[in-house]
Amino acid sequence: QVQLVESGGGLVQAGGSLRLSCAASGRTFSSYTMGWFRQAPGKEREFVAAIDWTGTSTYYTDSVKGRFTISRDNPKNTVYLVYLQMNSLKPEDTAVYYCAADRSALRPTIRTMTNGMDYWGKGTLVTVSS
Repeated sequence: QVQLVESGGGLVQAGGSLRLSCAASGRTFSSYTMGWFRQAPGKEREFVAAIDWTGTSTYYTDSVKGRFTISRDNPKNTVYLVYLQMNSLKPEDTAVYYCAADRSALRPTIRTMTNGMDYWGKGTLVTVSS
């Protein structure tokens, strides 16, 4: 059974930092592209960041470039870990953050990356107070 479980969300003041984690199991995720998405209240879900299976190629939406860093770790007991380090947080970063996995290589556009994700987690809430 495929599971993507996010953790690390919470309440933080503007300018603060959080590190989100995603624990993926049930597939050999070492060959998958992994991504983070978010959905703010009343808005559509949007792409945040993605990382290819090697961990060397990354892609970010413009609003988080220079503040967020996506990374992935070697599997531990068949659980694959993906992180999103979020620094200099702003109130507009408030959202539910979702981890997702794509069995294909890193896709060329945000739209294709979003549409190409095969598995999704249930999300973790990040609230940034002003």
